[in-house]
Amino acid sequence: MHTLRHGAAAVLGLALATGNLTRAQAPENLVVEGIPPAPPALRDRASRYLEFRAATFQDWHPTRREVLLATRFAEATQLHRVAHPGGARQQLTFLSEPVAGGGYRPGTGEFLVFSQDTGGGEFYQLYRYGLEDGRAVLLTDGKSRNTAARWSHDGRWLAYSSTRRTGRDTDLYLVDPADPKTDRLLLALEGGGWTVTDWSRDGAHLLVLEYLSINESRLHRVDVRAGSREQISPAAAEPVAYGPGQFAPDGRSVYVTSDLGSEFRQLVRLELATRTQKPLTADLRWDVEAFDLSVDGQTLALVTNEDGSSVLRLLEVATGRELAAPKLPLGVISGLKWHPSRAELAFTLSSARAPSDVYSVEPATGAVTRWTASETGGLDPERFVEPERVRLPSFDGLEISALVYRPDAARFPGRRPVVVSIHGGPESQARPVFQGRNNYYLNELGVAVVYPNVRGSSGYGKRFLTLDNGYLREDAVRDLGALLDWIQRDAGLEATRVAVLGGSYGGYMVLACLVHYGERLRAGVDVVGISNFVTFLTRTQDYRRDLRRVEYGDERDPAMRAFLERISPATQARRIRQPLFVVQGLNDPRVPATESEQMVRAIREQGGTVWYLLARDEGHGFAKKRNQDYQFLATIQFLEQHLSPAPELGPEAPSR
Repeated sequence: MHTLRHGAAAVLGLALATGNLTRAQAPENLVVEGIPPAPPALRDRASRYLEFRAATFQDWHPTRREVLLATRFAEATQLHRVAHPGGARQQLTFLSEPVAGGGYRPGTGEFLVFSQDTGGGEFYQLYRYGLEDGRAVLLTDGKSRNTAARWSHDGRWLAYSSTRRTGRDTDLYLVDPADPKTDRLLLALEGGGWTVTDWSRDGAHLLVLEYLSINESRLHRVDVRAGSREQISPAAAEPVAYGPGQFAPDGRSVYVTSDLGSEFRQLVRLELATRTQKPLTADLRWDVEAFDLSVDGQTLALVTNEDGSSVLRLLEVATGRELAAPKLPLGVISGLKWHPSRAELAFTLSSARAPSDVYSVEPATGAVTRWTASETGGLDPERFVEPERVRLPSFDGLEISALVYRPDAARFPGRRPVVVSIHGGPESQARPVFQGRNNYYLNELGVAVVYPNVRGSSGYGKRFLTLDNGYLREDAVRDLGALLDWIQRDAGLEATRVAVLGGSYGGYMVLACLVHYGERLRAGVDVVGISNFVTFLTRTQDYRRDLRRVEYGDERDPAMRAFLERISPATQARRIRQPLFVVQGLNDPRVPATESEQMVRAIREQGGTVWYLLARDEGHGFAKKRNQDYQFLATIQFLEQHLSPAPELGPEAPSR
């Protein structure tokens, strides 16, 4: 903790000691180095792309057909209530920091509990919010990280995970939110990956997930009265990944996703008496990524990830038969939840042509209801580009894939410049969600945007997920080299005008690409990226350090430490010759600000060009609108300057 604070102060010192600060147009909370002021004409052109909104489902009201959702109308995301489909969004919370999520008290709904951090630090606190008086009452200690709050079915107790005891371990706590003085430690645990996923209907037991890595987790049942736990997932010869589970109504079995004996995560029923698993989706060759059991226990709603797109499915519990489910737009579904007193299922849906919005389905009739229609800045969503899926062989013959968004060929003929946008994680996946501000690159600059899924990405089976672990790290970078080869072969793309962009682990990939393929790239944008794996692992927050060692390697091992030092971009900065734009939040608990500080310094020491943007009030990525706006306008300028053969990009004659 002391090291992180010292490093953050050093970042500010680095910025303030630099004479090249541009304060015009920048919010005072931003430290700006080397970034020219955005011309008024640019802000005018981009203004509509700064006003996209999204709505994400949070909860059903327990007794009424109305939804709780999160959306932003000012600077930060807040909770809103919508009383009927298409109705006005009534704002409930009015806070300076974003609200991370919330839900009603089951049964009565007279208040709700929400989660919020400060400055992007991810040390979330839980608050009770009174719907009558609008007062927020702190339920947690105000200092530790408190997550994964789960209500008991009777609405009396809230169970959650907290780092309060050691700062590293995520113990289990209980509180009656109506009386904050009841807050108490239920069970002390070891490790940072413990999460409550459900209560039994009688309130006697908790279902708890112990996350060890993306490929290994365990299920436990906790006796609430005794404060004891037992592992209920069966022992296996190889690591098994379980997802969040739910108790059956009688408490004798558990529904959960598992890849035991399978390449993909199946939905299974785990019998508690015998510890045996019965697959319910054995015929599906894709991951089941989310599910919810109806209150009457008769229907399971589940979402499969099929080549990145979500498919909603319904299963009849008694027979295992798949029921007819309505066909939804191609996109990604999240936040799946049945209404507590009616047969209706709500969720969030995001697609290439629509921001995240709240929908519901009534299986009995097949009716699909859209509750919100989020704004798109006055732009016609039908003009937004749908992605093309491409598959290509990598250096070793492994098939990788990408989503390719191409600008309108009539407006932008010829070969087009390319931005390769690399996801983080690395256990994440590029998916066909709404492009938001990136639509500006396509519709106004005529730049194609390519989202690769290289080895280590999720969604393609557990073997694919592990192919970049430890000493295999740079094989994923070689996958990006294969993608650059594909870009060179594509008749619609201009291989001499390519930039790479990515955040978090994707930021590392940007830096690694500039190290290994700099002669094939024009520029890179690194957002909260890892620059040195050893310093990252020693300075990331205590509660997540061991979880990251499983993915990247343990820096305490001398051989692994030497390998991580060798492949880290900060130790190879002399090889980076292309311009770089680095973006960082000062309060980032995952990738500390020192990672960007040392990268910026290393580039400057060898005479390179680097723009630097630091937000004092942000963490792992920017969440406040004013900061997001400045970052986006600066990124446009950076790409215009380095991707265009002329001062500005735009419609042009074919280059070849």
